[in-house]
Amino acid sequence: MHVAVLLYDGFDELDAIGPYEVFENAASAGADVRVSLCTLDDSERVTASHGLTVAVDATLDDCAPDLLVVPGGGWNDRDSPGAWTEAERGAVPDAVADAHADGAAVAAVCTGGMLLARAGVLDGRPATTHASALDDLRETDAEVVTTRVVDDGDVLTAGGVTSGLDLAVHLVDREFGSGVADRVCEEMEYESRGDVY
Repeated sequence: MHVAVLLYDGFDELDAIGPYEVFENAASAGADVRVSLCTLDDSERVTASHGLTVAVDATLDDCAPDLLVVPGGGWNDRDSPGAWTEAERGAVPDAVADAHADGAAVAAVCTGGMLLARAGVLDGRPATTHASALDDLRETDAEVVTTRVVDDGDVLTAGGVTSGLDLAVHLVDREFGSGVADRVCEEMEYESRGDVY
């Protein structure tokens, strides 16, 4: 399984790096998974919401993922780079819609769910997002569920920031089994909250 984490200026660090680390640890525990940090444009680095600069592996076009993970960040700070800016620009939602149409599963952490909503992939589906954006999600065609992780098969969403760890652990468990998921949690000294709809 190839997982691509889609980065853009202003993404929240933990939304992306948390799931990245979970999948990397799953690979170390024997899962057939590889993870790439991707952007839409050909960029060497991306600056996250708290100022962390992250090196990029490839463009999304070069990744061809089985699973696309979309972080959030910056939804409510509409004067800075982040999810709101990307939703308005439209390129990330278009890329999400295209990846999903091409057969990739899509997963969003935090307000990355709003980018999935803009892409139309949450229409008629259960979904969640960061608590501060739930009212905005209610204005879409998604069926809002207030839980930590929502798994609707090929579309998954998670609530705020740290719930991205739960999302990734859930996916590891779903795709590679509880033994691998348990080894990941032990390695990371993380106890998944397990609140999955």
